[in-house]
Amino acid sequence: MDNALFELAERLGQSLKAKSYKIATAESCTGGWIAQAITEVPGSSTWFDRGFITYSNSAKVQMLDVSPQTLEQHGAVSAETALQMVAGALVNSEADWAVAVTGIAGPDGGSAEKPVGTVYVAWQDKAGHAKVERLQLSGNRHQIRKQTVIRAIEGSIRD
Repeated sequence: MDNALFELAERLGQSLKAKSYKIATAESCTGGWIAQAITEVPGSSTWFDRGFITYSNSAKVQMLDVSPQTLEQHGAVSAETALQMVAGALVNSEADWAVAVTGIAGPDGGSAEKPVGTVYVAWQDKAGHAKVERLQLSGNRHQIRKQTVIRAIEGSIRD
């Protein structure tokens, strides 16, 4: 892992520890990379609760309580799905804060409405305050996934 990503994950840990918060992750397009970046930090077990890798729609439904109707109506790559993923990560964990990502990393799978590089990142706290962002990223698959991990961690820092 590169130094910048490690330092970002360290900052996340410091901000969560300062509030005695734990985080959970719900990942689709990043395939566990956010959780991997977090767990590179020594002592992360004090502020990282768990990660859900829900690549398939059935995993999103089974593990995160995403509604099949949401997936059918809006698709796996949507603000609605990202928000249900992050809410499900909180309900199914002991975390105080969660982040969820879903997107199209490519090189295939894009459409005119949702081209490759379309990613949704959602954050939510136990009180129910949620935020979602649509990103339009560029680059190859690795670059899109890495940019998603960085944004997910940046947005999770609770300063």
